[in-house]
Amino acid sequence: MSETTGPILEADQTTLEEWLWIRRPLVVFADSPADPRYVQQMQFITERLDALVDRDVVVITDTDPSARSSVRTKLRARGFMLAILAKDGTIVARKPSPWSVREISRSIDKLPLRQQEVRDRRAATN
Repeated sequence: MSETTGPILEADQTTLEEWLWIRRPLVVFADSPADPRYVQQMQFITERLDALVDRDVVVITDTDPSARSSVRTKLRARGFMLAILAKDGTIVARKPSPWSVREISRSIDKLPLRQQEVRDRRAATN
């Protein structure tokens, strides 16, 4: 993730494979950027982006089904969908409605690799 792109990318700017073992993709799909669920989800994300960055999350958005991005094709999204992926590319959760960053963080914090990262950070600071 470069300084210029930031932690939020559009699906046509990236692929899921690009993030394997580097970041946890959080993908937000909608059929239009005007979808109220999409608007609410992006508000949740931008209000607490720091908590997601702390968990090595890259946010990928896709609001254009006709573009058929590789991300949309791979996750087979229809309408609004939130997908959380682990660093190894496995799907942790798929949600048909917006989730708060607290709920997203809890889901990520349960992952074995995330728990190991927290332990490693603690050990490094001691």
